[in-house]
Amino acid sequence: MKLQPDKSDAQSLTAHGPGWVAINNEKVEGSVVVGSRGERFEWSCARFEELGPEHFAQLASLGAELIIFGSGKRIRFPQPAWLQPLMAKRTGVETMDTAAACRTYNILAGEGRHVIAALLVESPDPD
Repeated sequence: MKLQPDKSDAQSLTAHGPGWVAINNEKVEGSVVVGSRGERFEWSCARFEELGPEHFAQLASLGAELIIFGSGKRIRFPQPAWLQPLMAKRTGVETMDTAAACRTYNILAGEGRHVIAALLVESPDPD
């Protein structure tokens, strides 16, 4: 029996590190929103403390079935009121650290799901 790997046309998160992620092998420094249907734009927040309801309202307008929120180096949850626009559209939200969000996005996008990864990419700690 011949086995072939699944092929997906969705954007892939191919690597990550302190202060960056790679989308289809292109290094992106800073927070970003990436979607399985080609969505990609800068997310205007450099730290968790800069997030507000407008960031999640923006995600609600994308029409995805699931938002994966990568909260940075460690898991931190957005305020429940900020998720109201997503709940109103019956869009699922999962919160995890950014590294886990990258891995989870790739799996779900590879399954053909309409998924968005909203990734908080924090600057590396100064030495």
